[in-house]
Amino acid sequence: MHRIDLSYQLGATSPAPGTIGNALMDLLYAVRQHGSISAAAKAMGLSYRHVWGELKRWEQTLGRTLIVWDKGQPARLNEFGEKLLWAERQAQARLAPQIHALRADLERAFAMAFDDAAHVVPLYASHDDALGALREHAVASHKLYLDISYTGSVDAIRGLNEGRCVIAGFHTRQDPVPGSLTERVYKPLLKPGLHKIIGFAQRNQGLIVARGNPAGVTTLADLCRGVRFVNRALGTGTRVLFDELLEQAGLSSSAIEGYDRTEPSHHAIAHAIANGHADAGFGVQPSVERHALDFIPLVRENYFLVCLKSTLDQPSTQALLEILRSAPWQAALSAMPGYAPLQSGDVLSMRRVLPWWTFPARKATSRKPRR
Repeated sequence: MHRIDLSYQLGATSPAPGTIGNALMDLLYAVRQHGSISAAAKAMGLSYRHVWGELKRWEQTLGRTLIVWDKGQPARLNEFGEKLLWAERQAQARLAPQIHALRADLERAFAMAFDDAAHVVPLYASHDDALGALREHAVASHKLYLDISYTGSVDAIRGLNEGRCVIAGFHTRQDPVPGSLTERVYKPLLKPGLHKIIGFAQRNQGLIVARGNPAGVTTLADLCRGVRFVNRALGTGTRVLFDELLEQAGLSSSAIEGYDRTEPSHHAIAHAIANGHADAGFGVQPSVERHALDFIPLVRENYFLVCLKSTLDQPSTQALLEILRSAPWQAALSAMPGYAPLQSGDVLSMRRVLPWWTFPARKATSRKPRR
């Protein structure tokens, strides 16, 4: 099979509006339709010299002639040129539904860029089903497009600090323990006065096991007796939480079979267990419901959003806060297994929700009365 590299452009006006176009095929079509190179060039708004040169260049590239170059006669396609054009038109006919669908999708997407009522929020976050639901809800209700990149909580906050996103998502236990692993990981990344914490959701994290729990796993200690475990990757908030729980329980990760085996999301963990590749994992409740597994809740945690103080008043951030505070969104969140609103859309005191900082009390100043 001969390989031909052809580049296509969406939105071509020739030979038919709404199709995808290739420069060579458009030239061949014009020559056939208009009967000569000069007429084809005129119809395409190009010079005779340009069209003639392009046809000669393509013949050299393909190693075949495309045109019957009889002296004193109008140029016409030869048999190879006709077959090449026919094959391309056949392919376009078969792909027409997909081409039109792609064109419509692109038109809708770019129309948003010119809509002053629409907003886009680049968001890096730890994987969470509620964020996926929020993305769909925000588009439908407020023309707010959440451009979500799922990454670990640690990488999400780093991305925020480096200017790669406007909002970051991370999660901690409801009552963060002073001196805990969570504090040691997140405290260097979050700065009072620089960042603003936004309430989002509460959710359950726990052990994911096969239906009926055949391995008999009920506690973290049970993972140390030969149970095949599957973990989240380093840098994810769930991995930080799991390691913190092990640390506080006095358990060694080396005693857990499969501790170093990782999956990129909660659903990937659930899928591995559902397919018999592991006996247990650690994750959130919705992934269990989807794969018909069992769930043993261990921790209630808060999922926060965080932005820079300097971007809090941006229209896109304010639009997001409005959605989070709305009754329809909070009702949708409450319907998700293991989830509930957590002061959704409220800007929270970092000191209260993450009690890792101590600030000296302001000294009262006294003023002497003027005489």
